[in-house]
Amino acid sequence: MNKVKVQGYSSLVRDTNSNAIVNTSSSEYTLYMQRHKMRNHQGDEIRTAVKEINTLKTELKEIKKLIKEIVNK
Repeated sequence: MNKVKVQGYSSLVRDTNSNAIVNTSSSEYTLYMQRHKMRNHQGDEIRTAVKEINTLKTELKEIKKLIKEIVNK
Protein backbone atom coordinates (compact mmCIF):
# COMPACT_ATOMS: atom_id res chain seq x y z
CA MET A 1 0.00 0.00 0.00
CA ASN A 2 1.56 3.25 -1.12
CA LYS A 3 0.60 6.20 1.04
CA VAL A 4 0.53 9.91 0.29
CA LYS A 5 -0.10 12.50 3.04
CA VAL A 6 -3.30 14.51 2.68
CA GLN A 7 -2.49 18.20 2.54
CA GLY A 8 -3.61 20.10 5.63
CA TYR A 9 -4.15 16.98 7.79
CA SER A 10 -1.40 15.41 9.88
CA SER A 11 -3.10 12.07 10.53
CA LEU A 12 -4.71 11.41 7.12
CA VAL A 13 -3.06 9.55 4.25
CA ARG A 14 -4.37 8.48 0.85
CA ASP A 15 -3.86 4.93 -0.36
CA THR A 16 -2.72 5.32 -3.96
CA ASN A 17 -4.02 1.87 -4.96
CA SER A 18 -7.63 2.30 -3.83
CA ASN A 19 -7.76 6.11 -3.52
CA ALA A 20 -9.13 5.64 0.01
CA ILE A 21 -8.30 8.13 2.73
CA VAL A 22 -7.05 6.45 5.91
CA ASN A 23 -6.81 7.99 9.38
CA THR A 24 -3.55 6.90 11.02
CA SER A 25 -4.26 8.40 14.47
CA SER A 26 -4.55 5.64 17.05
CA SER A 27 -6.19 7.95 19.62
CA GLU A 28 -8.96 8.88 17.18
CA TYR A 29 -9.44 5.19 16.36
CA THR A 30 -9.75 4.37 20.07
CA LEU A 31 -12.31 7.16 20.52
CA TYR A 32 -14.26 5.88 17.48
CA MET A 33 -14.33 2.35 18.89
CA GLN A 34 -15.58 3.60 22.27
CA ARG A 35 -18.41 5.48 20.56
CA HIS A 36 -19.23 2.43 18.44
CA LYS A 37 -19.44 0.18 21.51
CA MET A 38 -21.60 2.75 23.30
CA ARG A 39 -24.05 2.89 20.37
CA ASN A 40 -24.24 -0.91 20.28
CA HIS A 41 -24.85 -1.01 24.03
CA GLN A 42 -27.62 1.58 23.77
CA GLY A 43 -29.20 -0.38 20.92
CA ASP A 44 -29.14 -3.53 23.05
CA GLU A 45 -30.80 -1.67 25.93
CA ILE A 46 -33.56 -0.40 23.63
CA ARG A 47 -34.18 -3.87 22.20
CA THR A 48 -34.38 -5.31 25.73
CA ALA A 49 -36.84 -2.60 26.79
CA VAL A 50 -39.03 -3.27 23.73
CA LYS A 51 -39.09 -7.00 24.51
CA GLU A 52 -40.09 -6.30 28.12
CA ILE A 53 -42.85 -3.93 27.00
CA ASN A 54 -44.20 -6.52 24.57
CA THR A 55 -44.17 -9.15 27.31
CA LEU A 56 -46.08 -6.81 29.63
CA LYS A 57 -48.64 -6.11 26.90
CA THR A 58 -49.23 -9.82 26.42
CA GLU A 59 -49.61 -10.40 30.14
CA LEU A 60 -52.06 -7.49 30.47
CA LYS A 61 -54.16 -8.91 27.64
CA GLU A 62 -54.28 -12.26 29.44
CA ILE A 63 -55.26 -10.58 32.72
CA LYS A 64 -57.96 -8.58 30.96
CA LYS A 65 -59.33 -11.75 29.36
CA LEU A 66 -59.44 -13.54 32.72
CA ILE A 67 -61.21 -10.60 34.38
CA LYS A 68 -63.82 -10.55 31.60
CA GLU A 69 -64.40 -14.29 32.09
CA ILE A 70 -64.89 -13.81 35.84
CA VAL A 71 -67.28 -10.89 35.34
CA ASN A 72 -69.36 -12.82 32.78
CA LYS A 73 -69.94 -15.81 35.13
